[in-house]
Amino acid sequence: MNIHEYQAHALFEKFGVPSPKGYPAASVADFDAALAKLPDGPVVVKSQIHAGGRGKGTFTDGFKGGVKVCKTKAEAREMATKMLGNTLVTLQTGAAGRKVQTIYFTPACDIKKEYYLSILLDRASSRPVIVVSTEGGMSIEDVAHNTPEKIIKVLVDPAIGLADYQVRQLIFALGFNPAEAKNATKLIKALYTMFWETDASMVEINPLITTKDDQVMALDAKVGFDDNALFRHSEIVALRDLNEEDSKEIEASKYGLSYIALDGNIACLVNGAGLAMSTMDIIKHFGGTPANFLDVGGGASKDQVVAAFKIILGDPNVKGILVNIFGGIMDCNVIASGVVEAVKEVGLELPLVVRLEGNNVEAGKTTLNSSGLKLVSGDTMADAAQKIVKLVSAA
Repeated sequence: MNIHEYQAHALFEKFGVPSPKGYPAASVADFDAALAKLPDGPVVVKSQIHAGGRGKGTFTDGFKGGVKVCKTKAEAREMATKMLGNTLVTLQTGAAGRKVQTIYFTPACDIKKEYYLSILLDRASSRPVIVVSTEGGMSIEDVAHNTPEKIIKVLVDPAIGLADYQVRQLIFALGFNPAEAKNATKLIKALYTMFWETDASMVEINPLITTKDDQVMALDAKVGFDDNALFRHSEIVALRDLNEEDSKEIEASKYGLSYIALDGNIACLVNGAGLAMSTMDIIKHFGGTPANFLDVGGGASKDQVVAAFKIILGDPNVKGILVNIFGGIMDCNVIASGVVEAVKEVGLELPLVVRLEGNNVEAGKTTLNSSGLKLVSGDTMADAAQKIVKLVSAA
């Protein structure tokens, strides 16, 4: 789960991570009240969407830049009016863009130098990793590609926590002077505490800045959390912005389904994340494009299968459906019954290929064959994938 920048800065304040004090506004009527709380002087106006690259983005009406530095509050209000309610397109949003529904006002800082700092999970070592670079304010992917030697990583043992010598290693790598080093030490320790105690999956500050009076501050903030740990953090769940999520993914979460929308046209209904990934791969292998990742889990009920089918059919881009089930814990007949019930309830005009194997497979096949539904059986995963790709291509 991701949160907005203004929400991340509120968390920073709670955990003692220094950052500029800003104020959000969700309507034009709120602009003046938010701006009145800021000191006189330059103001930064930031569009709040769950995507990076906002500063270089373009709104669908041609207005450029989702982040603007303004000389006065009056100018800031004018820029915010152009952003709010407008759709911002960045490299991370895709062509559809994201509608800006909140503006974040912060005071402009007197920046001496920009740095990069993030904490995330290193899956290879199963440990948190702190990543820093002296090249802040730009895409870390570009830094990694052009000057990889300028990226420094420190792995943290979760059983011990962030050690003082590791903080010193990071401070030395960034080249801070003594006063900056003292302030940066506090910031890094506070940020790691926040990462750990909130079960965050990623905390990124780009840029981390130093000022002319040697302060070290988090100028930007991007924070995401481990969905599997949200049951421990009701206060973080309350920050969820459903407007930033795909409606199909929201509906899937209500039924405990793992669903991610993609840009293809062949929908997948699979049990097990590994099998779902393999199913998408084999569709691509035979020339098709998957429309989603959908894992109904190892012990899905008939109601969950019906819900999954309805979500799939609610995607206008879907031109065909592949059901690929390997029954271990899962009963193939439960899947078959769910498919039959869903199709009879909502109707089906699209090609449907079903491959069942494993637990109670014969009962499942009997249920499908006696249903009267127009579907195609796949003997193997490869056979099923080839059939659905061919049917969609011919449609």
